Amino acid sequence: MRSGQAKLRKVAPDHHYGNVSITKLINRSMYNGNKGAAQKQVYGALEILKTKSEAKPLDLALLALDNIKPQMEVRSRRIGGAAYQVPVPVRAVRRDSLAIRWLIEAARAKSNSEFHTFAEKLAAEILDASQNTGTAIKKKLDMHRMAEANKAFAHFRW
Repeated sequence: MRSGQAKLRKVAPDHHYGNVSITKLINRSMYNGNKGAAQKQVYGALEILKTKSEAKPLDLALLALDNIKPQMEVRSRRIGGAAYQVPVPVRAVRRDSLAIRWLIEAARAKSNSEFHTFAEKLAAEILDASQNTGTAIKKKLDMHRMAEANKAFAHFRW
């Protein structure tokens, strides 16, 4: 077990857009520590968004992340030998990391026959999420539905 709470590291804003969320998106989409390739893919996705939409790509990406961020989640809590799914609000840092994780997972899960590069998949998923559709939004809604279904156990919150 951890002796204390883990310290949050400061993340430097990315050099192209000057945004911390884009840096986190790049870091999360990295494979085998290959940050250069991850930067090319994420910036490529934002360039694709520039051609597909009249809105600024950074604004679209931030809107998509805001749409994906969950408000409530369920946590397991053992009480009297039974495990209950207790709905709790999501902390801000976890909300950001879940949104980025779900966006990357949804982009990776897209079909290879329709899209050829990860940049195209990521751009499509960002566009979907900015319009409140897509796999990442479905994941958020499933989590909210689970919290709503277990609202009766909210009094077990610690």
